[in-house]
Amino acid sequence: MRRKTRIPPSPLPQREGVDPVRVRLPAEGSWATVREHLVERLSGAGAGVVDGMFAAGQVVGADGRAVAPDAAYAPGMFVWFHRELPAEVRVPFPLEVVYRDEHIVVADKPHFLATTPRGGHVTQTALARLRHDLGLPALGAAHRLDRLTAGLVLFTVRPEERGAYQSLFRDRRVRKVYEAVAPYDPALALPLTVHSRIVKERGVLAAREVAGEPNAVTRVEPADRADVGAAGTLGRYRLVPATGQTHQLRVHMNALGVPILGDPLYPVVTGPVPAGDFRRPLQLLARELEFTDPVTGLEHRFRSGRVLGAWASYERWAAGQ
Repeated sequence: MRRKTRIPPSPLPQREGVDPVRVRLPAEGSWATVREHLVERLSGAGAGVVDGMFAAGQVVGADGRAVAPDAAYAPGMFVWFHRELPAEVRVPFPLEVVYRDEHIVVADKPHFLATTPRGGHVTQTALARLRHDLGLPALGAAHRLDRLTAGLVLFTVRPEERGAYQSLFRDRRVRKVYEAVAPYDPALALPLTVHSRIVKERGVLAAREVAGEPNAVTRVEPADRADVGAAGTLGRYRLVPATGQTHQLRVHMNALGVPILGDPLYPVVTGPVPAGDFRRPLQLLARELEFTDPVTGLEHRFRSGRVLGAWASYERWAAGQ
């Protein structure tokens, strides 16, 4: 039986809630030095960037000491360094903590804030902010919400317990309720349950429904409706997903003929929104989160205190205020 390699703890602290990059040198390769490997591995950054990191002593080994650029290549060796953080426009909305104990943190995420670092969103993520603001460097996300969706997200305090909480979502032992604002269609008979097969291809922005065995199930219930003048009548909908496919709620609402307000992908993929444009957010909110704590046995039920802007004042939301 192959023994699992023990990963040493990081010798570098986080920066703005973001972990340093950890690289393990491959067991096989023709590189003479650590530098040669990193130049090839980080080819997108350029040799000059890598050389600058070595010159500044920013590449370190497990003992925290700087690795020399001519250090001999050692298969299996771990090195760490901080990547250059991208310039990000700060998401100017509060990230509120609705519950915290020694095991979990439940946050009420605003629209436009990513859950975890990915792509161009690194420090402007709920995870990085909470790690920094709460002084919890080991905090991890048990699941994710789309960047454009607001609402409740569960984080874990102890890395060794993260798997237990992640399994709640994997095994569908979490009851999630969403709220959405979309056009009102009197011909749409609600409540109903939508079953379909959704696929999301890498590199394609929008997911789509295809023929085949359903892998996405959503209960759609009416919550309220309101006349908004020339814009017609809006509906407020309660959405209860039984599965968690990418963009599932957005795809299902669009398929019903009532696409969620502010959606840049459904029914039509629009051009990218400029950085810093926080107008007309997607009107989708993760309203409720309910589960039995797998560590403490407590019954948890959390509710977001946010109000969707288009429901509070359609005119202000439409005007981007």
